Amino acid sequence: MKKIVLVDDEILIRETIRDCIEWEKEGFIFSGDASDGEVALPIIERVQPDILITDILMPFMNGLELSSIMRKQFPDMKIIIISGHAEFEYARTAMQIGVQEYCLKPISPTELVKVIRKVSDEIDKEREIKAQLLLLKEKENAESTVTQDKLLNDLCSGFMTTSEVMHHSASIQLTIISSYYVVTVLDLRDTESYKHEDMMALQEHERLLLQKCLHLKENYTQLMFQRSRSESVWIIKGDTLACLKQELQQFHDLQKAISEEALSTPISIGIGSVQDRLQNVHLSFLDAMEDAHWRRLSRQNRNVLSELKSETLDPTLFLDRGAFMDFLKIGSHSKLEAFVSAYAAAIVDIDWQTSSIGFYMLNDVTIEAFRSNKDMYRHLPEPDKSLQHFQQMIGAIRNWEEACTYLVKLIEQFWTWRARIFDKYGDMIVKVKEFMQANFDKDNFSLQDAAEYVNLSTNYLSRVFSQETGQTFIEFLTQIRIRKAMELLKSTSAKSYEIAFLVGYNDPHYFSNLFKRLTGMTPKEFRKNGTAEEALDILKGDTPHAAD
Repeated sequence: MKKIVLVDDEILIRETIRDCIEWEKEGFIFSGDASDGEVALPIIERVQPDILITDILMPFMNGLELSSIMRKQFPDMKIIIISGHAEFEYARTAMQIGVQEYCLKPISPTELVKVIRKVSDEIDKEREIKAQLLLLKEKENAESTVTQDKLLNDLCSGFMTTSEVMHHSASIQLTIISSYYVVTVLDLRDTESYKHEDMMALQEHERLLLQKCLHLKENYTQLMFQRSRSESVWIIKGDTLACLKQELQQFHDLQKAISEEALSTPISIGIGSVQDRLQNVHLSFLDAMEDAHWRRLSRQNRNVLSELKSETLDPTLFLDRGAFMDFLKIGSHSKLEAFVSAYAAAIVDIDWQTSSIGFYMLNDVTIEAFRSNKDMYRHLPEPDKSLQHFQQMIGAIRNWEEACTYLVKLIEQFWTWRARIFDKYGDMIVKVKEFMQANFDKDNFSLQDAAEYVNLSTNYLSRVFSQETGQTFIEFLTQIRIRKAMELLKSTSAKSYEIAFLVGYNDPHYFSNLFKRLTGMTPKEFRKNGTAEEALDILKGDTPHAAD
């Protein structure tokens, strides 16, 4: 029901309008009346009516002055003027102010109700339009969010080039360019539906950790998307490495806290590698997923052993993971035996027949070795079986000497894998190039496809490919595609958009812009005037920069 305030200096008119209309029956609330505009001001301020009915000529403040003030202060309020003066100047001023209706006295209650109903209908229509606009805006915002999620997801999945990311991020006003990037993943598997009573049932340290993770998920929303119901992914960016480190600190703190506690809730945080190119965000994402996977394995190992054995695992007794990883990277065969003896001194007094702590400590170091050196074993046909093999070896250990022998074998195996990969650089690069030549026409062809083909991680392949060829994977792929496009432009009558599809670009406009940026000519200009030799010379000198 809409509220109405009446302002008129003639008391008889006020009383007639107030008392002769059954306001509630007509669907309105009569909220007050006043004898002039000045008296009406505090009433209107307090009531904030939907409709104001006012005379024009009144003492102290006339109706036109009052209407002008109300239109500025309450722009949605509708104003009906009832006046005994039919002068055109009054009516014109009223219309300029934005008065809805201008009625001449005398006016009967029945006629006035018709006018009020008409104005009420206008209010309803305006409110309906506003509601529809609000819904459209909410829908647009929701679609923008979905679009942002898809953009970030595709970027992390390696489905977009830098140019495509720039184009789409600009369309949704998303600032994504930075000097450095790191992807982080938070996996709250089976915990996203925790209720208050479920949280209270957890141990205090575990409840606090879960609350911190949920708080991070809800409040740190910069460049974040929901990969699945349980997995939240962030692309952390920074203009300097110091800024990036500061942004990552809360993830590192939570990751450390999770790794130091025996948790019943399956929480995992993965932190990827630092990348200085937008195109390589995909590599950081893969590293983050790998990191989360291995940390989950480590935690599961701890939980299982804690359940099987009654003893409490003392974190201070654990072998130094960092020292072991350092020796894996820079150690030598001549110092291997001495290193292992000194390193394993911490477990020399363990009774392997009655205690499980030694098995856990070796398994913990083994999982960390696989996590930190994943590039060394990813080339194997079935890398997971390698871990299982070493875990079976751990289960067969019965004394300290056998534990030392196991650590020697673990280190030697990783060194063997590393040597094999270094020896295979040449053959591997040839295989990758041949694979690219055979698949460049697929619009969704990516670094990940090539990495899977040669059984390497995308991060490792990207690094080796750049070192060996002097170009990034995407730069080399772009060069193949543009060379093929030049060949088709000169040897066929196919239209530019057809050639775009034939060389792996599903957006002809993007293809034309890229072609001109790399060759200095549009496809049409190249077909008419360009020579393959000129364009190839340009490609050789420009491609590494142009494809960024």
